[in-house]
Amino acid sequence: MTLKGKTILITAAGQGMGAASAVACAQAGAKVIATDLSLQLLEKHQGIEGIEVRQLDVTDSDVIASLAASLPDLDGLFNCAGVVHHGTILDLTDADWEFALSLNVTSMMQMCRAFLPGLLRQSEKTGSASILNMSSMASSEKGFVQRTAYGATKAAVIGLTKAIAADFVQQNVRCNALCPGTVDTPSLQGRINAAADPIQAKRDFIARQPMGRLADVDDLTPTILHLLSDASRFVTGQTFLVDGGVTI
Repeated sequence: MTLKGKTILITAAGQGMGAASAVACAQAGAKVIATDLSLQLLEKHQGIEGIEVRQLDVTDSDVIASLAASLPDLDGLFNCAGVVHHGTILDLTDADWEFALSLNVTSMMQMCRAFLPGLLRQSEKTGSASILNMSSMASSEKGFVQRTAYGATKAAVIGLTKAIAADFVQQNVRCNALCPGTVDTPSLQGRINAAADPIQAKRDFIARQPMGRLADVDDLTPTILHLLSDASRFVTGQTFLVDGGVTI
């Protein structure tokens, strides 16, 4: 699953899965463009061989277009940015819904639209280019309580992924979706800490995993590397569940 010679852009690379993926891709030989809204979070990547950091607001289409124009053609794009809204539909305000759609779906569409021309040029040269979109087990795969906006938007990511895959399969640009289980990241810890009883909240998250533990980022990075590498060159339009058995 070498990524030697490939240029890969990752969003939300300042922490959690995005940060772990940036390091893993660089270790596999890629030139990684690690982007995040927060330059402070990206500081952890300074000095790591193979990683270049760029500030990026993925909800701003003009900024996305400007970044795409300034970079070389990509071999891989990992759309990792997203937000988890907690609540049922009765707790969901219009503002919450619009923000979840904007960050979880529209930003991915805009990233794919801006970088696809370069991915197509690169696939013409090399025979392979890959887009990976972050979805979730909480999507069209399974419904979860208190996840109305999140589940709906992550299901939309799967639909977007399959549509892009169908449109560009004959040009060797692949597009797949990653559907993780519950991963121990700063985002999850924030939701746990915000609960009325954080200790019980953590127990509840663990209890829904049949394997009896939360995933860590290293449980996900091998699948990410596989889908961004030429090892998956005959795979497109698929959802990859890495959920510890939750959706069995």
